Amino acid sequence: MAAQSTLNTCGILLSSTDRDRLVAWYRAALEPLGARWAEHMLVIADGTYVGFDHRDDIADKTVEPGRSLVNFGVRDIRVAEAHLDSLGVRWVRPVEKTDFGAWFSTVADPDGNYVQFIEMPAEQD
Repeated sequence: MAAQSTLNTCGILLSSTDRDRLVAWYRAALEPLGARWAEHMLVIADGTYVGFDHRDDIADKTVEPGRSLVNFGVRDIRVAEAHLDSLGVRWVRPVEKTDFGAWFSTVADPDGNYVQFIEMPAEQD
């Protein structure tokens, strides 16, 4: 018998020398897609969140943006793409369909972190 998981949340903490700029960017990018601001973090879905921290001991821009990627699953990649285009984001990888049927794209946040938006293929009956 498998043990019951004690995990109940999943999140990421993004640190920046300009926390307010990063918060503003993520709120503009994600709230219209369904995220909600809750005191000091963005709640993406029940138990999933993005937090933000101000740090003085890091560079203004990430040195290796592909080392850690922030991923967001979306129901409609074209809706997300149109919204992100309206914000003037920098596309690292435009929306494209992968060999396994998912739609995939990557943008850069103001600190240079890579943020991916992914629409998984619909389940087949």
